[in-house]
Amino acid sequence: MPHFHDVTDQLREPYAELRATIPDVMAGYSAIHRAALADGELSAKVKELIALAVAITRECDGCIAAHARGAARRRATAQEVAEMIGVTIMMNGGPATVWGPRAIEAFHEFADRT
Repeated sequence: MPHFHDVTDQLREPYAELRATIPDVMAGYSAIHRAALADGELSAKVKELIALAVAITRECDGCIAAHARGAARRRATAQEVAEMIGVTIMMNGGPATVWGPRAIEAFHEFADRT
């Protein structure tokens, strides 16, 4: 299983290259990201948990790393993450029993540093 700080480190340079090569696309994505995860009727924490659930379903380590870090920064609890993973398992079945543990590991990795 990857260490999720390593995943974010591995993606940093290629992400920067894309920002330099296709700045309008990356700026547009960044704007959507900020707008979608901003506090509203749903808190930013709840939105990060939703994003983490989608990341599990999409089986995306980079997404898991980003949204586990976001959930930790927004002070989600391990119990909240675990319950979200339970819903993801219910909705996604077996693959979520593999990717859910990756998400809780990533959350703990980032929460321990927050």
